[in-house]
Amino acid sequence: MKQVIIITGASSGFGALAARQLALAGHSVYAGMRATQGRNAPQVAAVEDFAREHGADIRAIEMDVQSDASVAAAIDRLIAERGRIDAVIHNAGHMSFGPAEAFTPEQFAELYDVNVLSTQRVNRAALPHLRAQGKGLLLWVSSSSARGGTPPYLAPYFAAKAAMDSVAVSYAGELARWGIETSIIVPGAFTSGTNHFAHSGKPADAARVAAYDQGPGADIAAIALKGLADLEPADADAAEVARAIVRIVGMPHGKRPFRVHIDPSEDGAEVVNAMADRVRAELLRRIGLEDLLRPRIAA
Repeated sequence: MKQVIIITGASSGFGALAARQLALAGHSVYAGMRATQGRNAPQVAAVEDFAREHGADIRAIEMDVQSDASVAAAIDRLIAERGRIDAVIHNAGHMSFGPAEAFTPEQFAELYDVNVLSTQRVNRAALPHLRAQGKGLLLWVSSSSARGGTPPYLAPYFAAKAAMDSVAVSYAGELARWGIETSIIVPGAFTSGTNHFAHSGKPADAARVAAYDQGPGADIAAIALKGLADLEPADADAAEVARAIVRIVGMPHGKRPFRVHIDPSEDGAEVVNAMADRVRAELLRRIGLEDLLRPRIAA
């Protein structure tokens, strides 16, 4: 069934790939991105070209997830044009690379804003509509870094993605009785096929970076980056994350998996998440809230 979907951070990477694949699957897709009349104007044109070439129902929409007003305006436009939202895909995010000490507190806060608070802005704008419908899907693009092996020099990003994953888990139970389903996609460390590493943020304190570059850990950054790249199989394809999103969206309501890992490097997150999700389920059963493990299906 054709669904109305909004996906954040759709100018590049997983977001751009997923938006196009969802449109090809027959859905109505709003590809959220900021600066649609500025630096992302070429991405807007690319979306329009794609829609014409494939006869796909996809459009770019101005949506700066760091702005309450921008998020609210995007959701309002979608509702005005379509009358409903079937799925919200939380994909927007940004990463950084460098020694943790060299990032200022303000940089940590900025990463938290982009990766975590952005989802809260979108939820506060979209959830009243989904709750009124009594049905819907929140699909969160998490990261294996939230619980897998944690190589050094990615502390602000790892902390933010772990927080986002935790927020997603809490929302899952709180929204189940409203008929809103939760699925969490967990991509591994794809070192190619996205702009995450190429566009990653850098520490602001150059003097602290220099201290690490000249000290006993001078080789850590190079070893970490090469090790991650070597760990990734040659056939690893970032588009598989987009294909997994399409599969989940296309499943019947109430039958979607809570968590799906797309991690060719197998960094261990799937093992740890399996235990954590089992513990969550057992606790909900013990306290008499087992029904929160699945969304309520309207009669």
